[in-house]
Amino acid sequence: MEEKLCLECNTRINGRADKKFCNDYCRNAYNNRLNKKSKNLIRNVNNRLKKNYRILEELNPNGKRKTTKTVLADKGFDFELITNLYHTKNGTTYYFIYDLGYLPLENDFYVLVKK
Repeated sequence: MEEKLCLECNTRINGRADKKFCNDYCRNAYNNRLNKKSKNLIRNVNNRLKKNYRILEELNPNGKRKTTKTVLADKGFDFELITNLYHTKNGTTYYFIYDLGYLPLENDFYVLVKK
């Protein structure tokens, strides 16, 4: 029978035939190292989404409000980052971060809405 070695620390593994790691620490260390780059990207995008959400929530506590692009930008709102779009029947496009959204109007005004 072939001797199995831990994928993380290369120590001998005892136990089930399909076991890949000697303990939970090695399993977690291996998977964290394997997914480090993608996890950093996801964490950074999620943090930026949360920031956008908090800004919209702060500026629009009652479900509908008008504001300006300057107010949003001054608070650090990232206009490049959204979770979904909503297209109305008349061709208007709302930009959403989860359930909070905005509609660009003329003269750098925005309507903030909640689904």
